Amino acid sequence: MGLKRLSRLFAAICTCLLFAIIASCGQQDNRTVVTVWSWEPSMEAEARDFEKANPDIRVDIKSTSGYDNLNSAIQDGYNMPDVVQLEYFALPQYAVSGQLRDITDQTQGYGDNYTPGTWSSVHINGQVYGVPMDSGPMAFFYNDDVFRQAGVDASQIHTWNDYYEAAKKLKAIGVYIAADAGDASFYNAMIWLNGGRPFHTTGDGKAVTVNLANDKGTQDFTAFWQKMIDEGLINTQLSTWSDKWKSALEVGDVASVFTGAWMPSLLLFDVPGSAGLWRVAQMPTADGAQTNSENGGSALAVLHLTRKPEAAMRFIRYVCLDRSGIAKRVDGGAFPADKATLNSRAFLTKTTIRDSRGIDVPYFGGQQFNRVLSNAAENVSLGYQYLPFEVYARGDFKATVGQSYKWSTTDHQMQKIQERINAGQTNPDGSPLTMPQQNLGPKISLMQGIALWQKDIKEYGTNQGFTLQ
Repeated sequence: MGLKRLSRLFAAICTCLLFAIIASCGQQDNRTVVTVWSWEPSMEAEARDFEKANPDIRVDIKSTSGYDNLNSAIQDGYNMPDVVQLEYFALPQYAVSGQLRDITDQTQGYGDNYTPGTWSSVHINGQVYGVPMDSGPMAFFYNDDVFRQAGVDASQIHTWNDYYEAAKKLKAIGVYIAADAGDASFYNAMIWLNGGRPFHTTGDGKAVTVNLANDKGTQDFTAFWQKMIDEGLINTQLSTWSDKWKSALEVGDVASVFTGAWMPSLLLFDVPGSAGLWRVAQMPTADGAQTNSENGGSALAVLHLTRKPEAAMRFIRYVCLDRSGIAKRVDGGAFPADKATLNSRAFLTKTTIRDSRGIDVPYFGGQQFNRVLSNAAENVSLGYQYLPFEVYARGDFKATVGQSYKWSTTDHQMQKIQERINAGQTNPDGSPLTMPQQNLGPKISLMQGIALWQKDIKEYGTNQGFTLQ
């Protein structure tokens, strides 16, 4: 090939490349971009599947979580999401303050799809501000092997007295029935379970009643839990989700957990060594009645300032209503909020949990655990209200009621520990028993802590412009 022909060919190639580059630069992504803030692990996969069916929308998933981050974005007015995942307890705070869109008109007929507890949790003054994504009905998770070593059939624990008697038998073999170092989510769920209704907000969101000190459900549960602590039946040294707490569950030093139905996948991840030993049952109640409450669970909501409300709602419908969207989350370990999944045979007969390797693990010893959890969801009582500043209140719980746990070794417990030391007994791991460090602050009861919490809540609400009663 001659030099001139080679030069012309090279020039033609360059020209074609230049046109291709110009053409590609001229192509714009005209899709509507919806930004979603969510901590749900399956949300990236949800977004990609949604985009295939909705090519005019691109979903940008941000794993940003924490209400401080959301508050900062709202206050600054930029980099805000269009769709945000909110726990049910947090949703009223953002709805009442005008940060969420009222989606009542876009959700007509949705209520029949969801359990009563989750659907009521997205309502404020009769208006809808979110669509349920998952739920957390309370359940009793227990290490069946440890209970049987103590001579207890935990499946027959139906009342708080049954639970108390079992705790004493467990203590006799050196095991705590539970651990609690002061967890607001747990405490609120137990008040709800016991019929407590300490908070009430008027329809316009301006007046708030806080009645923790005199609410019967609160008083009765607090008295019961104080008794459990005073008799050394609860480990108040271990904070939930700490490494030491997980280790105590693993080796059987703590035998059970009251928590939300999302727990199975976390047990498998955090406490893999006791797979096959655990079971799940309905929550024991004061009188044995089959009633329940929620602990956790979340909804997807649309921020008021979004410029893409329709696109945002299309994505929410896919995640929260579409069968394939729901299935993807459930396969990843989420506990559903919709009745169709909760009642499906595939869900109810499930006996394994899939781990990160794709291996199905019979964590609950072959038990059809979802049958129990689905029933728990149906038993959630209605009427419990969260505060319109619940996020603050739960943060303040540790500083107020939490003081009751600092003196985690009561005089009664100190006496019993000394008796065990004198008798030459050791810890379950064989290490010598020692007297705990004496207390770090003023000794107060749980009810005194509740009174402090109520005082702080009222002061904060008043400072935020609410009328407190």
